[in-house]
Amino acid sequence: MPDIINLLPDSVANQIAAGEVIQRPASAVKELLENAIDSGADDIKLVIKDAGKALIQVIDNGCGMSETDARMCFERHATSKIKEANDLFAIQTLGFRGEAMASIAAIARVELKTQRVEDEIGTSILIEGSTVVSQEPCAINSGTSLTIKNLFYNIPARRKFLKSNNTELRHIIEEFHRVALVHPKIKFSFFNDNRQIFILHSTNLKQRIVALYGNTYNNKLVPVEQASDIVSISGFIGKPEFARKTRGEQYFFTNGRFIKHPYLNHAVDAAFRELIPNDTHPSYFIYFKIDPKEIDINIHPTKTEINFQNNQIIYAMLSSAIKQALGKFSIAPSLDFDTEHSFEVGLPSSNAPIQQPKVNVDPNYNPFQTNQSPQQGGSGNFQSNNYKKTDNWEELYKTDKINLQPNSDSLTQQSIDSDDDTSINENVEQALLLQKQYIVTRVRSGLMLIHRQRAMERILFEEFLQSFESRKGFSQQMLFPETIQFSATDVEILKDLLEELKILGFDIEYFGDMTYIINGAPSILKNTEVKDVLDNMIENVKKSQDATQIDKKVNLAKSMAVNMAFRHNTELGPEEIKSLINRLFSTKAPEVSPDGKPVVRIISMEELDQKF
Repeated sequence: MPDIINLLPDSVANQIAAGEVIQRPASAVKELLENAIDSGADDIKLVIKDAGKALIQVIDNGCGMSETDARMCFERHATSKIKEANDLFAIQTLGFRGEAMASIAAIARVELKTQRVEDEIGTSILIEGSTVVSQEPCAINSGTSLTIKNLFYNIPARRKFLKSNNTELRHIIEEFHRVALVHPKIKFSFFNDNRQIFILHSTNLKQRIVALYGNTYNNKLVPVEQASDIVSISGFIGKPEFARKTRGEQYFFTNGRFIKHPYLNHAVDAAFRELIPNDTHPSYFIYFKIDPKEIDINIHPTKTEINFQNNQIIYAMLSSAIKQALGKFSIAPSLDFDTEHSFEVGLPSSNAPIQQPKVNVDPNYNPFQTNQSPQQGGSGNFQSNNYKKTDNWEELYKTDKINLQPNSDSLTQQSIDSDDDTSINENVEQALLLQKQYIVTRVRSGLMLIHRQRAMERILFEEFLQSFESRKGFSQQMLFPETIQFSATDVEILKDLLEELKILGFDIEYFGDMTYIINGAPSILKNTEVKDVLDNMIENVKKSQDATQIDKKVNLAKSMAVNMAFRHNTELGPEEIKSLINRLFSTKAPEVSPDGKPVVRIISMEELDQKF
């Protein structure tokens, strides 16, 4: 039997490694930006086209590379960061595995131009699918320019599974944020299809956050500071009143590297537990500085998951630091006694005699007698009141007799009203609302319970879908247009949703500088609800990034329906209850909500009998 185990060619091995390291254009952007930072650059420019599918270019003014290093950087496991195994426990840089450049070169056309400060001429290398096409001298400023063209050109199956340009662009913006937030002293430029997305100048951390997420963050952030021998914690958290229904900007960084850590995320939530509603989430930008020997970052190819040696201690310190910050900066409301003049009591003079306080009581006051004059009611001047009354004193001690016997007439009437042969339409007049949540009415077989909020979700969901089909939405113009600022990622999502939002009734336009102007909104919305509804719709789009064009409309209709049903949970009159029932049973699927949850439940007479 012949041997069946073969050694893979380097080109195939590199493509397999690329599947772990380079999952999409954003992964390549992350690796190139980290390499630029490791080179010591203080000015980095990112240029992409077609959401990174056609072009990704990173230009930096770092240390550059020699002719030999420029060739070696594309070899597998070639790195300047590690020389022995112990170096894995003292990692201070970003890229160190030596896989990124080899993986990128295996699945794209790559052009590298680089020059060191001390060299008179630079080096240019062109690689296609792990094959070096050319290497020759070139003229370039000191630093490095690396261009990636036609990502996954030789793996059509991988390229076919890339998402829409808007989705891939959002991933790139997110990776850009993670890098820019760690290095506020570095100038970053970001261009997409010849359009400027960001120009971030060297600044401090808070101003970098404001530059990325908008000027509104100037008043939203509270600094966090805690230091010990184990870990140093710093950064900013959002004030409780700015917590959002959706997960906003939540970032952890360790030694200059973005990380994901659900355990520490729970520590933040625990610190905010009594300050924000259960269904909201705070924003935070938390930075940990810790001895590299105390962590293991080599457990995932993307290096976003790490292990701490002292997880529980760091958890406790983080929760304590956040609580201390919230208390230190007067997040809790305080009482202002200066505006209450009733507390202003003048000081007596030094010669004034001291008198013992007196309490005046009217012994004839009867709190159960309503026909008294103010003087008899205990609020007048009792010293001048000579009126004395002792009649009817027994009224103070009288109690009403409580009849604990059941009302047989009501029980009889109830049994008479119960009619198993009546239909929903005949009993809808007698439907009632229970605890503002359930509508109860009779049917042939027993009782029908309708979940009010889910019923409204089903009704509004189908109404919004009909708006998409007819392309007619009902909009109400605002008296004063509202200006709302979003993050760069949310701006790109809204640009993709503008047509659908207009059909739903939103009159919205992009104003520039991550700002939208809302001129009108669906008539069912209040002005104060527009921002929350848009935030929730954006978050739903993020959760369903793989949706097709048809699914996008369904998701928008579902998001609007859920938000509107939640906000209109008020008391209902008989006519409103009747209207809701009629609207529900005129929908296509009245028995389930848009999320597939039950709307209607029937409790049969047998089930009721079992309760007694």
